[in-house]
Amino acid sequence: MSLPFRPLSLTLQQLQLDGQRVLHDIALHFDTPGWLAVVGPNGAGKSTLLRALAGLLPFEGQRLLGGQDAQQLTPSEHARTLAWLGQSESIRTEGLRAAEVVMLGRLPHQAWLAPPSTQDHAAVEQAMRQTQCWDWRDRALHTLSGGERQRVLLARALAVQSPLLLMDEPLAHLDPPHQSDWVDIVRARAQTGTLVLSVLHELNVALQAQSIIVMQAGRVVHHGAPGDPATHAALQAVFEQRLLIVRVHERWVALNA
Repeated sequence: MSLPFRPLSLTLQQLQLDGQRVLHDIALHFDTPGWLAVVGPNGAGKSTLLRALAGLLPFEGQRLLGGQDAQQLTPSEHARTLAWLGQSESIRTEGLRAAEVVMLGRLPHQAWLAPPSTQDHAAVEQAMRQTQCWDWRDRALHTLSGGERQRVLLARALAVQSPLLLMDEPLAHLDPPHQSDWVDIVRARAQTGTLVLSVLHELNVALQAQSIIVMQAGRVVHHGAPGDPATHAALQAVFEQRLLIVRVHERWVALNA
């Protein structure tokens, strides 16, 4: 069972990496659950923005969780509130079984050195069945294909059962059917009170989200619904008018111009 929803706010004056300003002048507030996609050209700052929202990078500004300065939360409380799936994540512990990797998502709910509870095991099984990786729960992570591994890592993030779920390029290595499954999963989570923020390169998947954040050159240039003409114009502008957005079978689709 997820914790009650907590609004997430970010006011960022600037964020620098290696002495270079990567993000600047960003103000975002998410006060309701839902699925939002972050899109933009390469180098726009999408992944950096998501890492700032997750509290993984220092910046000039403020991040609020539930109206409270996120820095005032304990590490366990923060980890129970916000789950993270990073881009091309690596698990350094050799020999971990898939189910053991997913159980890592339950650590914020466990007392120090306490064994997993019945609730922890149930959350792991539920997450692995959702992502269709339960059948290889006893296999070592390093023996899995890229797509299988990605589904295990997604299950780990889902097992946290947090009200905020941030994912950076979660569709990497997933084939089209499992990309569709991912859409179904995040929609279901959003409907049950989770805020899902996902950085996506797959524009046709992003256009299925409830809202789209468009970035360019370290700024948020637009935030709107996928069917809004202003969203279409922003997408076409940041991709240099090299795509068309059309309606096909009740769905918005991005085509190469």
